[in-house]
Amino acid sequence: MTDPAAPGRRPIRRLLPATVERIAAGEVVERPASVVKELVENAIDAQASSVVVRLVGGGIDRVEVADDGVGIPPEELGLAVERHATSKLEPSGPVESVGSLGFRGEALAAIGSVTRLRLISRPADRDAAEGISVVGGAVAGRFSTSRAPGTTAEVEDLFFNTPARRKFLRSPASEQVEVVRTVERLYLARPTVGVRVESEGREILACPPTANLRDAAANVLGVPFLAASFPLHGEIPGGRLFGAVGLPAVAAPTSGLLYLAVNGRAVISRPIAQSVRAAFGDVLPRTRFPTGVIHLELDLRTIDVNVHPTKREIRFAREGELSEAIRRRVREALLGLPAASEVVKGSARAFPGGPEPPPILPPARTEASARPLPQRTLDVASVPAAPRTVAAVPPGPTFELLGVLDALYWVATTEDGLTLLDQHAASERLLYESLRRDGTLARQHLVDPVTVPLSATERAAWAAHEEAVRSAGFELDPFGPDSVRVRSVPTYRGRSARVEAIHDLLNELAEGGRPTLPDGLAERTAATIACHAAIRAGDVVAPEEIVRLIESLDALPERVRSCPHGRPIFVRIPRSRLDGWFLRRGA
Repeated sequence: MTDPAAPGRRPIRRLLPATVERIAAGEVVERPASVVKELVENAIDAQASSVVVRLVGGGIDRVEVADDGVGIPPEELGLAVERHATSKLEPSGPVESVGSLGFRGEALAAIGSVTRLRLISRPADRDAAEGISVVGGAVAGRFSTSRAPGTTAEVEDLFFNTPARRKFLRSPASEQVEVVRTVERLYLARPTVGVRVESEGREILACPPTANLRDAAANVLGVPFLAASFPLHGEIPGGRLFGAVGLPAVAAPTSGLLYLAVNGRAVISRPIAQSVRAAFGDVLPRTRFPTGVIHLELDLRTIDVNVHPTKREIRFAREGELSEAIRRRVREALLGLPAASEVVKGSARAFPGGPEPPPILPPARTEASARPLPQRTLDVASVPAAPRTVAAVPPGPTFELLGVLDALYWVATTEDGLTLLDQHAASERLLYESLRRDGTLARQHLVDPVTVPLSATERAAWAAHEEAVRSAGFELDPFGPDSVRVRSVPTYRGRSARVEAIHDLLNELAEGGRPTLPDGLAERTAATIACHAAIRAGDVVAPEEIVRLIESLDALPERVRSCPHGRPIFVRIPRSRLDGWFLRRGA
């Protein structure tokens, strides 16, 4: 387990006390996914070309990580499971500029302290493998065995000696979801290392090694992502960036499908994610988030990986300047996409690390696009000549519908002014209340089931939340290794959800439901289901349906003014405010 940037293999040595004091302290073992993260990062640092992760009980009962890296000499196995002993850092540091993924020197020791650990390793120049076992932090024995060159870490009974921590773990299926997501992040950060995940002997994720980031993105985000993405590359302060970013058409309901890596390290960076989101500002709804993979290559002196115990987050020098540069690069790439008529074979920019991608076809732009956009219209054709009177939502006044703006906002006059209603928010609130009351939605069975490919994360989320998916009205059957057949979709008041909504639903469930809802998992799951079964922006809705929505809101046992995620259903503009805008007397 060595720094891949260093020539040859460096020995494992204890860090000096002064170095240890400069390392961010904290617990690196939180759940099975954190065990997998540390072990896979060790394998990558050991120059492995392939890694296999095997799970039993979602990783709670057993995690095995096997690699074909350089291995550990038998005389260093004892040091490998000792705290603050590592081959990735000089005993005296520095800890401020580290090129390896791991350097703290305590991952194996921390894992061994709360599990039953067996570490088996064989360097290429040894005839046999040697192993060491650790139980609850104490070395329990040494042994010899057979193995090809490389290292295997076998971890059993997570938190067996700390039951208070074990009871806070989620179900095996939910923990497996997080393991899959973690491995995908690690793979997209270092796609030259192939990874495979097996659960109970069955393969659930296979990502072959590739030097082409575009191919790696397709392995995780799906092949259709390629046709709906654009390449990104350019200079930034202290280095460069490159990657693949999805067009607005493939934006996600959460930020979890934007993968970031810095110098091959998978990281979470709110400022960088926000800068990418800001680049889409006027072309992406505020409830949608960019998808894709972005790599930053930066001078080690401009980053600090020693600010978080698990190395999830890093600190950037001149963070504001860097974030703004990333926003500009993404914005330039997005606005610089060629028109459909301009895309010819070979004209697309080459992707870093691989051949030229096939042409990218954004929404067509022609010479007509220079003309002014058509004005937004208030559709009054479907509203009767006499304004439709609707019962009030207490304590509000009576509504008189005038029309609908952009197939989303209904406009009505009231006794004291003007009211706007968001048809999606209203429908979403009613569905949420129905789910919380009844636990399920009606479903529309499809005459011809639709085959839908699922990513590894989506398949794991389905396994973890199968009952929630069924309650949502989606009936799925396995179809091949990575697809399902959708046999039914949710329906409400005669309106059926899109089949494609299953992707958004599963990805949100993988993250524990809508993050904007502060309540428990049941509430977040219900909010997620309601969102994807509700009337959507752009759906053509008859005035009679809006009348029924308002009357149903009026019948709820409590005053409800927002959707489950906090967005308002109604916005009322009093007559006095209108008078003030027009500078009328007495305003």
